[in-house]
Amino acid sequence: MNFKTTYIIMTIRKFAEHYSIAWKESYQYLKKYGGISFLDDCYEAEHTLSFDDAIEDLTRVCENNGGGLKYA
Repeated sequence: MNFKTTYIIMTIRKFAEHYSIAWKESYQYLKKYGGISFLDDCYEAEHTLSFDDAIEDLTRVCENNGGGLKYA
């Protein structure tokens, strides 16, 4: 497993914790609304930020693509 994959997995888990949802639900939501693609495409910048910043970015990306979770 490479660093990028590990980072994406950890970010999915942190996203799930933030919204108090299951890891699987977090993955499905992020996949459906473009969050996984965003993390993959923007890894070079995102992995230098805190997980809180990454969660905020993911929330906005997903909202822009029709997602309904709101940043707490």
